[in-house]
Amino acid sequence: MTTVKDSVHDHIEVTGVAAALMDTPPVQRLRRVKQLGTASLVYPSANHTRFEHSLGVYHLAALALEHLDIHGRRAETVRAAAILHDVGHGPFSHNVEDLIHRRTGRYHDDVDDIVTTGAVARALDAHEIAPDRVVELIDGEGLLGQLVAGELDVDRMDYLVRDAHHTGVPYGTIDHQRLVRALRFVDGHLVLEEGNVQSAESLLVARALMNPTVYNHHVARISKAMLRRATESLIETGEYDAETIRRMDDPELQVALRTHDGSADLGRRLADRRLYKRAVWAEMGDVGDPFDDDLFDADPETIAGYERDIAERAGVEPGHVIVDVQGRPSMRESTSRVLVNGDVRRLDEQSTLVRAIQMTQREQWRLGVYAPERETSRVGRAAEAVLGLETDGALIAENDSPGRYATLGDFGQD
Repeated sequence: MTTVKDSVHDHIEVTGVAAALMDTPPVQRLRRVKQLGTASLVYPSANHTRFEHSLGVYHLAALALEHLDIHGRRAETVRAAAILHDVGHGPFSHNVEDLIHRRTGRYHDDVDDIVTTGAVARALDAHEIAPDRVVELIDGEGLLGQLVAGELDVDRMDYLVRDAHHTGVPYGTIDHQRLVRALRFVDGHLVLEEGNVQSAESLLVARALMNPTVYNHHVARISKAMLRRATESLIETGEYDAETIRRMDDPELQVALRTHDGSADLGRRLADRRLYKRAVWAEMGDVGDPFDDDLFDADPETIAGYERDIAERAGVEPGHVIVDVQGRPSMRESTSRVLVNGDVRRLDEQSTLVRAIQMTQREQWRLGVYAPERETSRVGRAAEAVLGLETDGALIAENDSPGRYATLGDFGQD
């Protein structure tokens, strides 16, 4: 047994297969992958890693299994899946995941190539655990897969609390201990026991408040967009392919970006925190109807076309314009199931608060267009014309003064 002192859960006892897996290279690599990608450029203390998050998920999974009275090989397999659930993450976590997926067809939870081979497979085999079953659990398959990857999974219970702790933002605080103790299975579904509607709502409230203040803070989105652009430029040099980048850690990618001509400008800007600024920060109503407007479904090639058109109209270099179209608002947690008067009900059918949060998500949505600071005014006016924005509510850059765009997401470092 190994005891780890954790900043969130205090002492975590790691035993059995999890202790063996913890020392494998794929899990140790997670020490060098930040949990929140570029968010440390907003919140300097947000330097926690996927490694410590994985330990937290393992810890909460172990507590949940004990509460659910699940023991033996089944429990050990779930604990293995919990500590391995993030080994497929590329550098900077989700920040370059879509780019990697477009070129490899793999997301971070596609981990079969890691789990079924090498050191991880050997550790699982030594404890008589089937690697294929671990892969299924990480993918959320089966009854127990819901604990690892589902609407009420222990993954989100840990990351909300951990991200709030390390950023210093209090909105992600939830009673994860109560949530774990309230879990039970009913008719094949993982649900919360009677009297826990408010506990389920707290997950959604925490997520809804963390989105604009941390996950979608405008500086986090700008730096993420710059990182994506730089990484794509690096791939286009032909010296690195997406599969190689997928297995890098954060420092490896940072060095590669700074040392290759195709990506060096953005790589150095990110390293020195000389970030692009907002030329446009538009609300959903300024853009159009998300169910009718083609911009919401634009593919990367179409977005690149918009960027070229904006740059040409503004008279700036093509690489100095980034169009950042956020995905449609969604909230997987809203389909969580709770027991109410003996019936299993979906949270979004039971809770008026959930419906209000869904509306809030639409109000928080923003389209961003970013450019170097001295060019934001020209780029903003050009983007307005090219994208056909309704400017009554859209924020189009008129000068370079900080604080032009005050929103809930402005907490943290501008």
